[in-house]
Amino acid sequence: MNAHAQTRVLVVDDEPDLRTLCELTLLREGYRVQTAGNLSEARTQLAKDGFDVVITDMRLPDGLGLELLGMLHEGQRSERCIVMTAYGSAENAVEALRAGAFDYLTKPVDLKQFRSVVASAAQQAPGASLLQLTQRKPQDEAAAQDPAALAQLVGVSSAMRELKASIVKVARSMAPVLVRGESGTGKELVARALHASSPRAGGPLIAVNCGAIPEALLEAEFFGARKGSYTGSMQDRPGYFQAARGGTLFLDEIGELPLSMQPKLLRAIQERTVRPIGATQEEPVDVRIVSATHRDLAADVHSGRFRQDLYYRLNVIELFIAPLRERLDDLPVLCDALLERLARESGISAPVLDAQALRHLAQYPLAGNVRELENLLHRALALTDGGPLQIPAFTPGAQASAASLAAPRPAAVAEPSAPSMGVAHPLLAWLDAREREILVRTLGECGHDVASVAQRLGLSARQLHYRLKRLGLTDADHAPEDEAQG
Repeated sequence: MNAHAQTRVLVVDDEPDLRTLCELTLLREGYRVQTAGNLSEARTQLAKDGFDVVITDMRLPDGLGLELLGMLHEGQRSERCIVMTAYGSAENAVEALRAGAFDYLTKPVDLKQFRSVVASAAQQAPGASLLQLTQRKPQDEAAAQDPAALAQLVGVSSAMRELKASIVKVARSMAPVLVRGESGTGKELVARALHASSPRAGGPLIAVNCGAIPEALLEAEFFGARKGSYTGSMQDRPGYFQAARGGTLFLDEIGELPLSMQPKLLRAIQERTVRPIGATQEEPVDVRIVSATHRDLAADVHSGRFRQDLYYRLNVIELFIAPLRERLDDLPVLCDALLERLARESGISAPVLDAQALRHLAQYPLAGNVRELENLLHRALALTDGGPLQIPAFTPGAQASAASLAAPRPAAVAEPSAPSMGVAHPLLAWLDAREREILVRTLGECGHDVASVAQRLGLSARQLHYRLKRLGLTDADHAPEDEAQG
C-alpha cells in the first residue's frame, strides 16, 4: 500500500500550468489531489470536503493565500497549510509562517523540495494514514495540554507567565523558533519545554552548542559521514540532523556559527534533506529547528556576520527571556526550587532563606542570571553549618567579617576576616573567607595530609589544590600528586 494513498491534498493556484504540474507530481506520489484556481473555489472545496494538506499561492486573483490560512484557523480545521510565493521577499514567507503555515515554498518550485515538504506535512497531519502513522515514532499528542511540561521554568512574574503561554501556543506548530536571552537565563530549558509540549515529544531532542564545535568538523557533525570518507572513518556516522529525526534539533549559540557553514545549514533547513560527507545522494530529515542566542542577530546581519536568509529562516517566531534583574518577583520561588534540588542532590534537608537574605539577593547584581544564582546558592549550601541561610543586607563597603550565611555558630569559633582577593561583591568575599576557614581547620585536623583532606571534604585532589592555591593556602609548586598528567 502506498504511504500517501489516503492523504488528501488541495492545490490552490491561479496559474494552470503550475497547478497541473503540482497535481501530476502529487498523483505520481500516490496522493489524492483536488485543485482550485482562486480563493472562492478553494473555500467551496473546503466546505464540501476535508483535507490533510492545503497548498496555496500567496497571491490569488480574489485575495491572499493568508486569508485561506486564516479561515482554516478560525474554523479550527486540522489541515496543514503550505504557502507558495513568487513575490519573493523573505518577509512574506515569514509572515505566512507566523500566521500558522506549516512551511513555505518559493517559485519557481523545485519539485524535489516540493515533494519533501508535502511529505513532511502529510506525516504531521492529524488525518495521516495508518501506514504513515506506524512509520513515525510514538508521540505524546496531549503534551501541549500538560502543565508539567513547563515545570522546569520556575517563575511567577508576568514575564514568565507570558513566556509559558507563548511556549504552549508555539509548540503546536512546526515553525522554527529563535530563543533570545542573556547567558544564564535558561534558553535550553525553554527549548526543552517547547519540545516536551509539542506533538514531537515522543521523538528525540538533540541539543548542539554551535560555538563548541571546531569549524573543520561542523559539516560531519551536522550532516554525518560515510565509512571511509575521511581518515579514521571506520563506519557510517549519523549527524545531528539524522539523530534528531522525528524530533527537535536545538541549535544553541547559533550566532557563533561560522559564515562558511551558514549556507549549508540554510539549505538543509529549506530542503529538509542532508548529504553526509562521502555520500552521493541526499537523505530526507524531518526535524523541527529551535535555535538560541545571546547575541543581537539583527545587528550581525547588518554587519555581514550572519546571513540574512538564514536569519529569516530561523527567526520565524521569537521568544525572549527577560534577565533575572527585570523579574525579581521570581527570586523567592527560584531560590526555593534551586535549594530544594541542590539539597536533594546532596542528600540533606533544604534550608530556608529568611526575608533578609532575599532582600540581599534582590540587590545582588546577578549578571549571570539564574546560572549565577544557582552557583551562589550551591556554594552557600556547601559552606553552611546548618539552620536557615541568613544573608545580611550588604552595602558595597561592608566588612565581609560582619556577614553570616548560616545560623550562629558557637562563640569559641571566631568569625574569619575575608582575604583581600579583589572580589567584586562582599558576599563573595565572605564566602571565600568561610571556605578558607574550613580548609585551614581541616588541614590542621588531618595533619596537612592533602589526600585525607580531599577525602573528608569530598573533593578530588585537583579540586582541593585549586581551592588551596586560589585562597593563598599553598604554593603553586606544592600541588597534590595523585593525578599525574591530568
